[in-house]
Amino acid sequence: MLLVDARGLPLSIIVTGANRHDVTQLEPVLDTVAVARPKASTRAPQHLCADAGFAGQPAEQAMRKRHYIPHVRPRGVEASERTKGKKPRRWVVEVAHSWFNRFRKLLVRYEKLHRSFLALNMLAAAVICFRKVPAKINIIYG
Repeated sequence: MLLVDARGLPLSIIVTGANRHDVTQLEPVLDTVAVARPKASTRAPQHLCADAGFAGQPAEQAMRKRHYIPHVRPRGVEASERTKGKKPRRWVVEVAHSWFNRFRKLLVRYEKLHRSFLALNMLAAAVICFRKVPAKINIIYG
């Protein structure tokens, strides 16, 4: 499971089995955010956009307990917004997943150990974040 910011940069990664539902891993992924969050206030609230899989009272309570304003969209709403010229916010998460899929070693999980696969995902996340650094600061691409 992956948590990203508004630009698509990975903030938290949780590796679980494919047979686990995402809503059961919501609390661990919110608790393992690698970047220190600024304090949420009335002037600068922090929003959390999720898909219909996170609908329900336990998921909403977990988001509110961590001072997020939850935005859980039903399936049909995103399709109707796309026709109005607005880009759905979940699109950012899908792009982040495609960035991870560009690492061929991660596309099909050949790693037997959990820690090896998690380490490869963390390395891929670091490369993705490094590629988003502006070119005038980036020493490799500059």
